[in-house]
Amino acid sequence: MLLASNSLTNPAIGTIFWAVVIFSLFFLLLAKFAWKPILSAIKQREEMIKGSLASAENARKEMQRLQSDNELILKKAREERENILKEARDIRDKLIAEAKGRATEEADKLIEKAKTGIEKEKAKALSEIREQVATLSIDIATKLLRQKLEQTGEQEKLIDNYLKEINLNKN
Repeated sequence: MLLASNSLTNPAIGTIFWAVVIFSLFFLLLAKFAWKPILSAIKQREEMIKGSLASAENARKEMQRLQSDNELILKKAREERENILKEARDIRDKLIAEAKGRATEEADKLIEKAKTGIEKEKAKALSEIREQVATLSIDIATKLLRQKLEQTGEQEKLIDNYLKEINLNKN
């Protein structure tokens, strides 16, 4: 065992020589056949990462631009919505005012018709009352005249008075 532990810590010259030769051959083979493909693969990967970073930056800028465009579109949409609502309110107020005006006109017409109807009915009632008063007055006068004329002396006096009035009117 002593020999085994000693050989590991103090290698022989032959072992060192062959280790250097094998390492050199391995290094030359790697440098000739593997180093260029490995470096080109690393370079491609580096370029791919740079391209991805550039694409990500472009995408971020595009997102910012789209976000500002979206904000502008939303702002315009809000303004347009407010304008539409304002127009709708104006139209509603105008329609209400027109409806109130028409209702007032109709009410005035109805009131005027009612007043005219009342006046006609009043005139008709007054006319009927006058006719009734006239009829009653004639009836009363007729009854009074009959009573007076039925008395013998009164009838002759009345005739004499009428004749005198007629004679006075002729002169």
